[in-house]
Amino acid sequence: MGKHRRPGPPNQPSRAVPRIDAGDPLAAYDKRRRPPMDVHRRHRPVGGGASHLRPGEVRVLEEWSGFAYEPVGTAPDLAAAQKWVHELQDGDGSAA
Repeated sequence: MGKHRRPGPPNQPSRAVPRIDAGDPLAAYDKRRRPPMDVHRRHRPVGGGASHLRPGEVRVLEEWSGFAYEPVGTAPDLAAAQKWVHELQDGDGSAA
């Protein structure tokens, strides 16, 4: 069988190829502490379900602590939650 190509957007790096610096002795440790899919902040509806449904519902805001997502607050609706998620990236131009 041939080598399979990872489907997905061409503008995102593949997560199948690890980004490890050979000269850094803590590189493997740092890789394990990265959040899933490099998402440092996320929001979840309080009542569960899909995040795009019921946009006026209260959202729980979660931030990656290095080990797990931890709740850090609430947002009154979907728009406020999305603004909070993206302010980390917009504030300094980087994702972390």
